[in-house]
Amino acid sequence: MALFGMTAKEWRTKNSNLEGNIRDYATINELICLANLENLNSVFINEGLKQSERLEKLNKIAISQMQILNNTDMKQLK
Repeated sequence: MALFGMTAKEWRTKNSNLEGNIRDYATINELICLANLENLNSVFINEGLKQSERLEKLNKIAISQMQILNNTDMKQLK
């Protein structure tokens, strides 16, 4: 939800013609970001943050990381 803006179930419903899951169609940058978010989520759970608080924090982090990762890609191409 924090990265893709929808749940896996919502993605499957919208993409019923595709096989697999949302990760199968994610970019390398999205997969890197997702791995980071999963780790951070476990830290936030251990800290006792509520789900709504975790989602808000993870979404902000996802936006920031995707901007950094995508900008890095553009620099490498030049």
